Amino acid sequence: MSKDNAIQYIELPATPTGETPHDPVLPSACKTGGCGGGSGAAHAPTPMPAFAPVRVNGVEIAAEEIAREMQHHPAADGETAWHRAARALAIRELLLQVTSTCPLDEQQQTIATDHIETEEDVEVSALLDRELPPPCVTEEECRRYYAGHTHRFLTPDLFEAAHILIEPIEDTDSGWLKAKQQAHELAGELGDDARHFAEAARELSGCPTGRQDGSLGQVRRGELDQAVQLALEALPEGCTAREPVRSRFGWHLVRLHRRINGQTLPFELAREKILDMLEARAWVTSASKYIGELASVAHIEGVQLDLTASIDESPAL
Repeated sequence: MSKDNAIQYIELPATPTGETPHDPVLPSACKTGGCGGGSGAAHAPTPMPAFAPVRVNGVEIAAEEIAREMQHHPAADGETAWHRAARALAIRELLLQVTSTCPLDEQQQTIATDHIETEEDVEVSALLDRELPPPCVTEEECRRYYAGHTHRFLTPDLFEAAHILIEPIEDTDSGWLKAKQQAHELAGELGDDARHFAEAARELSGCPTGRQDGSLGQVRRGELDQAVQLALEALPEGCTAREPVRSRFGWHLVRLHRRINGQTLPFELAREKILDMLEARAWVTSASKYIGELASVAHIEGVQLDLTASIDESPAL
């Protein structure tokens, strides 16, 4: 994880404060309310709660800036989002006040011109590069983390599966019952014969996968309807379920061709990710300590900079 990604954990603003975000645009189908998302009529903006002015060494952060920044700090309620946004902008202002005594050199000015970052973003980045020691993570630390967290490096179980979907002709109790009876009879006829299952899928399945013998490919937990997944996991390899499974689409006959158990990645394959994460953690801890030192001698009003939360929420695999 690069410093640019790790920086989110000390809650610097997600976008330049001068940039006005565009309103989200709904797909055309959603504008009619056809997706269940409402009629598409404009909603009145939620009134902002009143908070005390936020100032850093006498410099006030405009309430409008905090309101724009809130979208990048989702929370359960508006007050929490406001405090997170105000905290991020206060940290940024605190760092910018330090950078005002350290103008950009020619190379840094070129970076600000050639890239998306504003000059202020480059100034903050240059300050942190200058003041924070580069994180140093040893091979032993990486191996120790790996040994204590091997469960995080386990590949998921894979299920090589197929199904036949029998759809009800009409969405009524009798329609669903007839479809179930058809699926049940088909299960009895097919048994565990893979060739017969493939033929039936091509002929009878209401799912597009029928054209590929009903194949679902290799799927992981969470990728299928829960009831279908549970039925699949209960099957031995090479077997077809005798009882059809209902989903909102119809009745499924499920077949498990093969189960591939997850494997623990060797340290050599996990090393780079572990190193990246531990370096990011070290950087967040160092940055939080540095900002805490700046805040301790600054006069900050309207928001508290609790940097212990940044360390607690530092990057993890």
